Amino acid sequence: MSAAMEAGMAGVVDEIGGEPVVRALVARFYDLIETAPEGARILDLHLQGHGIGHVRAEQFDFLCGFFGGRRHYAERHGHMNLREIHAHVPIRLRDAEDWLGCMGRALDDVGISGPARARIDTAFDRAARILVNS
Repeated sequence: MSAAMEAGMAGVVDEIGGEPVVRALVARFYDLIETAPEGARILDLHLQGHGIGHVRAEQFDFLCGFFGGRRHYAERHGHMNLREIHAHVPIRLRDAEDWLGCMGRALDDVGISGPARARIDTAFDRAARILVNS
């Protein structure tokens, strides 16, 4: 995650209701990945790796820090570099768009709105698109 992106997300975790809301967001997002047609390829990519259970925990840890809260992921892994984390995964533009669609639905479903939502949408769009490598 770039310093500029990180600075733009400062305090979002508190604005959206803290870690319980982040946990609910991750749960809803991966429920959609496992059930929605647009999540099928993303699910397949995860199943080729460490699996959904692993990624649910890792994404919670990552998003807490991404949203300006405790950096659980960085504490455990030493960094939060999205490109490094995903370097082994072939990500197409369609995959990024499907990820964004599922995440948008999850954000809606857990009730994240207002200025924090606008900042999240902008940061997620940028992050998803910089990961396209295939």
